[in-house]
Amino acid sequence: MKKFIALVLAMVMVLALCACGNNNDNKDNDSDASAKLKILDSEYVTEDYAIGIAKENTALLEKVNAALKEIKDDGTLKAVIDYFISGTGTLPEVQQNVAADAEELVMATNATFPPYESVDGDKIVGIDPTVAGLIADKLGMKLVVNDMEFDAIIPALTSGKADIAMAGMTVTEERLQSINFSDSYATGIQVMIVKEDSDITSADDIVAKIEKGENFQIGCQIATTGYTYASDTIENGGFGEDHVQAFPKGADAIAALTSGKIDCVIIDNEPAKAFVAANNG
Repeated sequence: MKKFIALVLAMVMVLALCACGNNNDNKDNDSDASAKLKILDSEYVTEDYAIGIAKENTALLEKVNAALKEIKDDGTLKAVIDYFISGTGTLPEVQQNVAADAEELVMATNATFPPYESVDGDKIVGIDPTVAGLIADKLGMKLVVNDMEFDAIIPALTSGKADIAMAGMTVTEERLQSINFSDSYATGIQVMIVKEDSDITSADDIVAKIEKGENFQIGCQIATTGYTYASDTIENGGFGEDHVQAFPKGADAIAALTSGKIDCVIIDNEPAKAFVAANNG
């Protein structure tokens, strides 16, 4: 019996030593769901946001650009952006005083991108649905907003399921092969979010770690320009596909960062502010 007890105790000690010797490179060991986050001062990429429209729908493109010019010229667009980003002024009212049988203007979006679009109760609110509503008013059309995954937005346009796309969408050469874009209505900045105690201060610091052989991992929302830029080669300003993970939503990438599964998130500046504020409390 004594030999049996001694054997059991020995096995317990071996298992305990194995647990203590767990691989320190496993990012899950750094898990801290309450970790504070910060946005780096250095900007990653600056880009223009515009309204996506199917290539064959040139008539709608002209109408949208004309309506967009009107709300730019009279200061309405600036008032919308100031209200949602700076929290100043009064939000211009979307009238939607149209006939019951008015033609619909179907907008495809991904409502996980505050302050451009997010869900508030049973409504989708933000810069994009407001601007779309103002444009619909100008065109005498009834706005219908359809929320979907970000990578489903362009297929919705090309298949005719949606008329316009507004989801903080950046004009890129790749997207221009599939759809047209209106004139720009806002400027976006891609920024980097890291844990508050991170030693990363810029993209150059990330490149230095990667070139040293570290398994530095970056999270981005799938099909976004942030993902496109980050997954490109280091020579082209990215970090390489092996160091970038795609997430269905920006919030999912933030959760992976706070739990220690990745080291950085690249996303647009305004949503970044909202995510960091919500996380830090």
